[in-house]
Amino acid sequence: MITESNIKIAPSIFAADFYSIGEAVGLIKRSGADGIHYDVMDNRFVPNISFGPKFIADVASKCGLPGDAHLMIDLARGIEPYLSLPVDLITIHIEAFGDISPDTRVREMLGSIRAAGKKAGISVKPATPADAVIPYLDNIDLVLVMSVEPGFSGQKFIPESLDKIRRLREMIGERKTSIQVDGGVSRDNYKLLLDAGADFLVIGSAFFNDKDPQGWMNTIKLKGIVQNL
Repeated sequence: MITESNIKIAPSIFAADFYSIGEAVGLIKRSGADGIHYDVMDNRFVPNISFGPKFIADVASKCGLPGDAHLMIDLARGIEPYLSLPVDLITIHIEAFGDISPDTRVREMLGSIRAAGKKAGISVKPATPADAVIPYLDNIDLVLVMSVEPGFSGQKFIPESLDKIRRLREMIGERKTSIQVDGGVSRDNYKLLLDAGADFLVIGSAFFNDKDPQGWMNTIKLKGIVQNL
């Protein structure tokens, strides 16, 4: 009998109260979530600033939870400071090279991430079609679907993201590539996301504002177990 859920959950620490980061990490650990999602913003690729390598290193090295770094940054400046961080996954945006043709640089960065011993992910903004990731499907471990415009917590989920998830699941086929969703994930829509083919949910404001986050995480995990039966 299969008793392990095929669904992963990583609350976004960017949505937490930065004055109480220790308490936020404690809540994530108690909830039974699978890890912490680090949204890195540089006020260049997205119109906001979050935190950098030191913040991630301080939290990830002490909390004992797996981490994934979502780099919403200008990739033309490189990602070297992030390759040595104690995280399991690093995700880059294929749109983050500006006017530079991204293909060769994306492949180089994915190779660098894997060479550093991390899993590699690619993220796409809401306006970027799912087919944009086709050239990289054999070189990545995860596709991150942004279901809001990147840069700010608390935005409303974009329903068209469901079609993108379905298309990605179709393209992935038998590959073991995960589909992660970030943006506006809530109690109202998480089932729709899982039914569409997502298997890794990033939950931000809805997690930290929930009255029973542990109960919610257990419910999501149970749905993943049922899907495995």
